[in-house]
Amino acid sequence: MRIWLIVESGTDVRLVDGLAERAEVVVLARRIHGGVEISQRLERPVPVTVGPASRAGFAALVFARLLGARRAGERVLVQNYGPAALAANAAARVTGTPTFMLVCSPTERYYRCRKDHPMPDKPFRAAELAGLERLARLNARWGRHYIVLSQHLADVVKSHGTRRPVSVVPVYGVDGAVFRSGDHPRESLRRRRGLPERGEVVFFSSRIAPEKDGETLLAAFRRLRAAGRDIWLLHRSGGYRSFQVYAERAGIGDRVIATDAAHPVRELPLDYQASDLCVQASREEGLGFSPLEALACETPVVAAAVGGLRETIVDGETGWTYPVGDAPALARAMEDVLTRRDEARRRAQAGRLMVLERFERRLVFDRLMAILETA
Repeated sequence: MRIWLIVESGTDVRLVDGLAERAEVVVLARRIHGGVEISQRLERPVPVTVGPASRAGFAALVFARLLGARRAGERVLVQNYGPAALAANAAARVTGTPTFMLVCSPTERYYRCRKDHPMPDKPFRAAELAGLERLARLNARWGRHYIVLSQHLADVVKSHGTRRPVSVVPVYGVDGAVFRSGDHPRESLRRRRGLPERGEVVFFSSRIAPEKDGETLLAAFRRLRAAGRDIWLLHRSGGYRSFQVYAERAGIGDRVIATDAAHPVRELPLDYQASDLCVQASREEGLGFSPLEALACETPVVAAAVGGLRETIVDGETGWTYPVGDAPALARAMEDVLTRRDEARRRAQAGRLMVLERFERRLVFDRLMAILETA
């Protein structure tokens, strides 16, 4: 089987490598100026064509290329429900090639976060939001099958009016053999990762975007520092420089360690293992892999009670939750985790079991391939 993977907004290397382990994969990706089309270097030889940065130009390329996708056993897996998905669904009407929309985020809900929390490179425009909503409805009409990461995302795409199948498959999952509790003392892990050996480390690995609520986390962190806690905030993402600026403005820049994104296999698990707590601060969330990776490492999690996070981080069972944007509540939850260590360990261990049962990498890719093969 050959899979055409259509990447409109960048993707994680683990998705591409996971597919390439099981099938022949061809990637068509829109050029991301100032970013990367695939998060890290691929482990397997996969042909990648990088198309125009313009969404309309990329959609035209997708349509043209997929018109030739008529070989038996071909499948198309297109990211989300934007212009590229519409082009892929239009081509499928001509070729009959089974085409699936892989929905990893609630695009229009993410965009609405720009209204109250715009960024210089992410302004809010009402016309753009209307266009996204129109594309969602058109893809709901033209598409044949959705694959989504969470039940929350299933509800989102159903709200667009689709009557087509919607399969919940949380790819790329979590590799429980890689993300696990550390084999070495935390102090040695911190030395290895260049982190302070003393004090408590809070890990925040989300990208810097309006839908991610770094402001509330910084406000909560500042409260804990003011209360006298010896605490550090670790951030790794492509937008780390912006996060460091925000931290300086909040008056806690000296307690923030911000660097570029870590390698998802060789480095990222060590960061979770070296940390006392992982925080997922979001205003909207499709699923949220960072909390799942943290729990697989038996690192406790505090997460906003929103979107797909509500399906995995259950207060009192697998972690702590707080209302979106409530910095005092987030600070209280963080303090509770860092103070009640036995309870934090209990919830984190329960979380690892949940991750292995529902999100283990091999299981979710097997489920995905079964859906693609039976189409």
